Parts: sequence; structure tokens; C-alpha cells
Amino acid sequence: MEVRIQHLGNVKFEATARGHRVVCDQPPANGGADAGMTPPEFLLVSLGTCAGFYAAQYLKNHALPAEGLEVNVSAEKAKQPARLGQFRIQVIVPGLDERHEAGILRAVQACLIHNTLLHAPAIETVVNTAVLV
Repeated sequence: MEVRIQHLGNVKFEATARGHRVVCDQPPANGGADAGMTPPEFLLVSLGTCAGFYAAQYLKNHALPAEGLEVNVSAEKAKQPARLGQFRIQVIVPGLDERHEAGILRAVQACLIHNTLLHAPAIETVVNTAVLV
């Protein structure tokens, strides 16, 4: 799995993966033009869409309707070091029988991004100063 990030000027970037494209920018207060979501917002999007995928799969596997399925993700900033310190995932499934609530919860907690955040991965950072062709 890989994405490519290219600087578009100022504080704006373009990310591409498998032919798809998204723009990342900052709000004017941070020197941007607000042309796209910020990196922390993309992290919330990643967590929320992953949770939604797992919830939808649970509903599909149990022949339950997914109409109205919605996921809201919020996070609180923490300091020292600067990071997002607490996340909240709210899964809304209108009309879901409460006997399936625990199943939805288990499904969402099995999400790849959820598990990645719970079990910090190793991150290698390499700086390359060679001219790329």
C-alpha cells in the first residue's frame, strides 16, 4: 500500500493513490486557502470510513438494512508532544435491534485503522536529497 504526496505550493498538498486524488490544505488562520481537509481531519476520515465499512459489512452479513448508517468521529488535541489524544467514534444505525449493538461494536473495533491506532506501528522516516527522475 502506498500513496504519493506532492507539494502544490504554500501549505497545500496533493495525495494520489491508485488513480484517486485528494487535496490537503490548511485554513486561512494557518496560512492556507482552505482548499481541502487538514491532515488531522484526514486521519478522522480514515478512522470513520474504516469503521463505517466494518459496520456495513456486519449489517450485510446479517441481512440487515444499512440505510441511514452514519459514522461521526471526533478527536481532542493533546500536548507534549502535539497529537490527537482521544478519539470518539459514534456509529448511528437507525432502527437497529439492540441485540445487534454488541455485534456492530465488535465489527467496528476490528477495523484496520482502529487497530493501527491502538497498537502504534513502527514508523521509519527517510530524507532523500537526490534528484528524482
